Amino acid sequence: MTLFTKNDCRLCDQLKKSFDLAAMGVAVEVLDGSNAAALAHLAWHGLVETARKTLPLLVLDDSSTVADFRHIEEHLLRRAAQYGVAATAAGRGAEACVSGSCAL
Repeated sequence: MTLFTKNDCRLCDQLKKSFDLAAMGVAVEVLDGSNAAALAHLAWHGLVETARKTLPLLVLDDSSTVADFRHIEEHLLRRAAQYGVAATAAGRGAEACVSGSCAL
């Protein structure tokens, strides 16, 4: 499972603060100009256009994608419970990115 994020993305940062992603077996790939491998992985999943519209993106083990922040958070909360990892939900205030910074 991979969480695609970028720096200065409020929603991405919220997820990284709310969950111990490594303990849950979730790889984090930061999309920026210096990380060609992350961009190639994103392209391999066919998600470049999606990332241009919204981040974060969660790619599940079956290669399906979760793009809505609330759905990503819900999925990660369930996974945290399965792994016995403490987690906190962001709540309703983190549902939308109004600054436009939550896209590639």
